[in-house]
This record gives sequence, structure tokens and C-alpha cells, in this order.
Amino acid sequence: MNTVEDKLRAELLEEAEALSGELTAFRRELHENPELSLEESETAAKVAERLRALGLTVRTGVGGHGMIADLEGSLPGPTVALRADMDALPIQEETDLPFASRVSGKMHACGHDAHTSMLLGAVRLLVSRRDRLAGRVRFLFQAAEEINAGAKAMIRDGALDGVDEIYGLHNLPTLAAGLTATRRGALMGSVDRLEIELEGRGGHGAIPDQSIDPLVAASAIVMSLQTAVSREISPFAPAVVTIGSFQAGEANNVIPHRARLTGTVRTFSPDVQAGMEERLRRLVAGTAEAYRCRAELRYIRQTPVLVSDDRCLGHAEASLDRLLGPERRVEADPTMAGEDFSLFLEQVPGCFFWLGSGPQENAKEAYGLHHPKFRLHEECLSVGAAALAAIALDRLSGRADG
Repeated sequence: MNTVEDKLRAELLEEAEALSGELTAFRRELHENPELSLEESETAAKVAERLRALGLTVRTGVGGHGMIADLEGSLPGPTVALRADMDALPIQEETDLPFASRVSGKMHACGHDAHTSMLLGAVRLLVSRRDRLAGRVRFLFQAAEEINAGAKAMIRDGALDGVDEIYGLHNLPTLAAGLTATRRGALMGSVDRLEIELEGRGGHGAIPDQSIDPLVAASAIVMSLQTAVSREISPFAPAVVTIGSFQAGEANNVIPHRARLTGTVRTFSPDVQAGMEERLRRLVAGTAEAYRCRAELRYIRQTPVLVSDDRCLGHAEASLDRLLGPERRVEADPTMAGEDFSLFLEQVPGCFFWLGSGPQENAKEAYGLHHPKFRLHEECLSVGAAALAAIALDRLSGRADG
């Protein structure tokens, strides 16, 4: 790396660090006032206000409460998109933070408040470097990621029109703040949803022979679904079938008439994902019939496996190494958790990576994402802002790394 580039990198990190107080204050404001998927109106209004204050034109109402803002460079060129999500989770916060959620039953337990703050920081860094951009940066602030609906809706509303590449990140509390993690190939699993309705014939719990018990049938289905993974899929092709809710009956001495199950299916291969619906339909129908019940399965495809484009991954890794040093980047472990950023990657080349948000010591023992005691170490905010800005700067300055 030459001396001029060293200086530019140092300046980017220094400016990002200078913004850390502002980014932290905004992140805490969002953390205190979380909004669930499809309810992000106040969050979106606060973001739009700050984008307009930077001189950007903001298109609101994209895919619900999502927003788009474009930053035009000084020269023509490609369009690179940067994305952050904004929604919270229906979780009661159990931290003792002074800025803990003020809204009962709602919490930013996945750090989307931090992602939003980081992207706003990247906007600040890039606006002041507009003259170095040959092309356009598109900033995507997405709603409804937690229910796997926001990316699809934004794509439908034209968020990717004219976009050549897209980049995004997610904080990871089990990785020390300041580190990044990337992976070639599958990084995150596909996500599909199961909804199973069973109908039997209700009756008195003391006279089961005069009833058809859907609860027993549902219990058998929970067990039989596991054979789709253990006996029908190669042990070298990871997959998970989890039933997360089981609803049946209200009284201890009544056999219910109906039972309802909901669950999730995760895979690491598009081919495995494509075959899961048939497997599960067969198992549900056969098991229900064996117990004389009628079954209806709704199989809802939500997001594909998340795989970064190899070229874009190389570009991102080169940018991160130049910015932070190669010793600050590690290989990411694969996870069955899903991310609807994968839908963007189906449409245009791009890269998604992890940004550490945990303690410097014993990060792997920190509370994970979606935990009521999740805690984000805020020194990651300036790092995330600088990382996103650096990737866009490199891609729009004619670099051909990776």
C-alpha cells in the first residue's frame, strides 16, 4: 500500500472515530424506542431527517417503511448499494442498560439499531468524499428483515434498479468488536416456514375410543419430521427442521378437535431446499393418515441460502484488510440463521459479512443475537461505518482487487 493510500485510510478511520459519539447517541435513541417489522415509521422518519440534512433526496415508502437515497459521485460510473435493516424483535429486554427499551415486549435484540447508525455514519463519510466517487452509492434502509419480508418488498419497489453490486453487514456479539469475518460459499442458511393444521374429532378425555385425537397425531408428526433430515438427506448436507409452536386444546379432560404446529426449515444447499417441501408433505400426510386425522400443510418459501459473489467477496475482503489490517479479519463459521439479504444477492452480485460487536475478552461467551440480555459493544459502530464506506470508495475508484 502506498503512502497516499495509507493516509486516506487513516483519515477515514479517524473521521469515523470522530463520529462515534454521534453514532452512539443515535443508536441509543433507536434502542430506547424499538419498532417491530412493518411498524418502523418513527425510525424511518428519524433516518430520513438525517439523510435530508446531508443534502440527499430520500425516497420513502419503499417496501413498507424502507428508504432509498442516492449519492452521485463527481464522475459517471457504476452503482454500488449499501444496506442496513431497521426493525426490532418482540422480546422483553432484560438488560440493565440506562438506554434499555422503553417499550414493553419490544427490543433491538439483533442490533438493527446499530446497523442503521453505521450506515448513516457511512453516508457522512462518503458525502465528504463525493469528489473521489466515479459512480453512485445507493443507501438502502430496509424494514421488516426479521419477518423475511422487507428485502422482497424493496426489490419489488425498484430498490435494485440500476444497481451493479450490493454490500451489507451484520453485527455478531460472539465476535470481538473491531474484528470482521467473511466466508466463501454458504454463510447463512435458507429459511422456509411450516404451518400444519390437523383435524380429528374432539371428545371426552375419558372416552378416547369415541374420538380421533389430533394431539397424538401432531406429536407423532413432530417426531417423524426429524427423519427427513436423519434418513433422507446426506449427513454432509446440513439441514434443520424445527417445530417451534404446538397449540392444541384448553382443558385437561377434553380431546381437542384441532391442533396447529408451526416451524422452520433451514438448509445450506439450494438443491436440498428445493426437495424439502415434498419430503415434509409426504411425512405429514402419511403420519396424519396413520392416526386417522386430516392434515393441511402450508409450506412458505422465505429466503434462499446466503452466498456472496466470489468477486465481490474478494473486493470486500481487500477493502477490509486495507482498512483494518488482515489480522483483524477471520474466517466466519457457517450458521443456519437466515438473512433476507440473500434475496438481494439473487438479483445482483454482492457480499455480506460479519462485524464483531462483542467484548474483547471471552466474546464467544457473550449473549447471542435474539437474546433478551443481548448487549452490543458500541466501539463497533465507527468500525462498521468506516468499513461500509471503504468498500464503496474502493469499488467506485476503479480498484480491481479480488
